[in-house]
Amino acid sequence: MTTPSHAVQMAMIQAVVMNLDDGSGNAAIIYYSGARPASESVAADPLNRLVTLNLQKPSAKTLGENSIELYPSETSVAVKSGIATWARLYNAAGQAVLDMDIGTEIMLDDPSIVLGSTVKLDSIFLEPE
Repeated sequence: MTTPSHAVQMAMIQAVVMNLDDGSGNAAIIYYSGARPASESVAADPLNRLVTLNLQKPSAKTLGENSIELYPSETSVAVKSGIATWARLYNAAGQAVLDMDIGTEIMLDDPSIVLGSTVKLDSIFLEPE
């Protein structure tokens, strides 16, 4: 596939961010262990859920030339111990928006999640590839 221009990629990210706040709840990022599904249309295995990080509403903080910054997540408590291998971003209606690999598309200080520990994302930037 041909790679879209930077301006088009930024417009695509803006569309994703606008979709995040659609719904009565809050957008969320959920960390999972195990294998990432083939697409967002495949349900995630609830037994692999490690922690749910709810985002503020509105979720967008700053629109930059090369990225969109989201507000930090709320602090959440891990429901299971494991290594976070991928994450799914859900909009405020609970619909899957996109999946991301931990370590390449999401950078964490430590992907090890411990049951009962508190987890928070202080810095969230969405950038074109």
